Amino acid sequence: MITLLTTLLSFLAGGLPKLLGFFQDRADKAHELNLARMQIERELELRKAGFEAQAKVEEIRTDQLQINADVSMAQTALQEKQALYAHDIAIGQGASTWVVNARSMVRPAITYGMFALLCFINIFGAVYAWKLGTPFAEVIATLWDADTQIIWASVISFWFGSQAFSKK
Repeated sequence: MITLLTTLLSFLAGGLPKLLGFFQDRADKAHELNLARMQIERELELRKAGFEAQAKVEEIRTDQLQINADVSMAQTALQEKQALYAHDIAIGQGASTWVVNARSMVRPAITYGMFALLCFINIFGAVYAWKLGTPFAEVIATLWDADTQIIWASVISFWFGSQAFSKK
């Protein structure tokens, strides 16, 4: 039960940025809805005053402002991404190739190291238990216990969960 719970939590941890983005999007849509209500109220007031032509001009202007805002947001996101890439490149400038490669391998190396450690412990633990004459079922129950399953499921779920959520 704990394995399933931690697997689910690790999988969802990879999608946490998407969840936060969902709430941000929801707030943005609520703000846009309020703006639309205010525009409708203004349009009704203008129509009452007989300014329908002015209302159409305002509608066109509002559409242009929305398009400009969308373009501006897209440009800002692109500039932010380019700035992050430029910063990453700037950090690596002047460094030797192996330093740049080592810097980019930190997280994967830790993951590979943990996997190698798990294999090492399990293989040599099984060999040691076999030499002592321990029954196979008892060896497996000891080496692949609930805690190990929880940790392993969490690692796999986090890595593949973050990959699933990062794709659009």
